[in-house]
Amino acid sequence: MDIHEILKQLPHRYPFLMVDRVISIETGKTIRAIKNVTINEPFFMGHFPHRPVMPGVLMLEAMAQTAALLSFATAGVMPNEKSVYYFAGIDAARFKRPVEPGDQLVMDVSLLRAKSGIYKFKGEARVGPDLACEAELMCTMRTVA
Repeated sequence: MDIHEILKQLPHRYPFLMVDRVISIETGKTIRAIKNVTINEPFFMGHFPHRPVMPGVLMLEAMAQTAALLSFATAGVMPNEKSVYYFAGIDAARFKRPVEPGDQLVMDVSLLRAKSGIYKFKGEARVGPDLACEAELMCTMRTVA
């Protein structure tokens, strides 16, 4: 899935779109996506000027956006302007290595379960072979007026 298809499904836009490409997707099971981290990211101006590091919360957001794409494929829905995909919970988040400009963050997200419109995922984000971040994510899609 290229950026054009991602933009059709996710409401996020620069500077908050955290998925550049989907490498693979197995509906109802797993997804692999990438985020190319560049020095042009606005958060690097303040985090940290002397040693730019991607904030951990944005790594979690990148995994959640990846999870949303898997949810949409699994449910067979195309979100619209009345759909919002929310975090419902984050458990066991761990940050193992800093992510810096020039890194490519590869997110692997697996669906653990789906019940009553709430999805639970296991996510891992890597730079090369190194684990940068891992967490269990719970998300839900809601319709807004």
